[in-house]
Amino acid sequence: MTQKNNIPAGIALMVGATVVFALQDGMSRHLAGTYNTYMVVMIRYWFFAAFVIALAARAPGGLREAAHTEQPVLQIFRGMLLAGEICVAVYAFTILGLIESQAVFISYPLLVAALSGPVLGEKVGWRRWAAIGVGCIGVLIILQPGVGVFNPAAIIPLISALMFALYGLLTRYAARKDNTATSFFWTGISGAVMMTAIGLWFWEPMAPADWGWMAMLCVSGVTGHWLLIKCYEMAEASAVQPFAYFHLMWTAIVGITIFGETLRDAVVIGTALIISAGLFTLWRERAQSRA
Repeated sequence: MTQKNNIPAGIALMVGATVVFALQDGMSRHLAGTYNTYMVVMIRYWFFAAFVIALAARAPGGLREAAHTEQPVLQIFRGMLLAGEICVAVYAFTILGLIESQAVFISYPLLVAALSGPVLGEKVGWRRWAAIGVGCIGVLIILQPGVGVFNPAAIIPLISALMFALYGLLTRYAARKDNTATSFFWTGISGAVMMTAIGLWFWEPMAPADWGWMAMLCVSGVTGHWLLIKCYEMAEASAVQPFAYFHLMWTAIVGITIFGETLRDAVVIGTALIISAGLFTLWRERAQSRA
């Protein structure tokens, strides 16, 4: 993948991707609120697998080159972990709603920073640990564990964030031997196999109108991934990654206007702390890479 480092174009593509992913979250909540989560994610993965196969077939070396890896166990585990994380995240949408789920989930960059030491052997300085602490305070403000009766379901998006952070770290670990195309291929294929083995047991008849929403969900997933791929082709990740936080804003708009969700003050305060800590962590990583 040749990087052009066109930052304005990269930012535009990242913002576009966040819009698509927010719409995808809304469609996921609607479908998983009506049908079994495993079935919804399974159908989504069928389309995703077809997408990665089509990409691999068009690339130099074809499917054989894309599937070649010296670490198949790691690649398969990565793909299964992401599929499991999507199931947990979609289930959280149906239990807690879009806004509160995403407000907790955006703590995953801080979890990546915290786990990069034990998983990848990277050094995490005191400044980043301080940012991680601030982000944890933000999460606690959102969850409010000491106010009234704590809802255990509030932990679900935190589990999702932890799973996604581990997936991201394993992706970075896999990149030491495999290229992006190989990791992307195994992500789609292993996830589709896993979800098919689980989801077929939970098959339910779907209304014709909801098949339309399902088709839009599949197309939005592929579109979002394509926008991200083009985004990282256009600009370096550290320059565009802060704009990924727009995802939360679009999701909040969808949650409020379509699903009638409300925005608690605690969510606003906690989210502001998490985003501030996340942006500081990204800035420190960029400064260290330049040094």
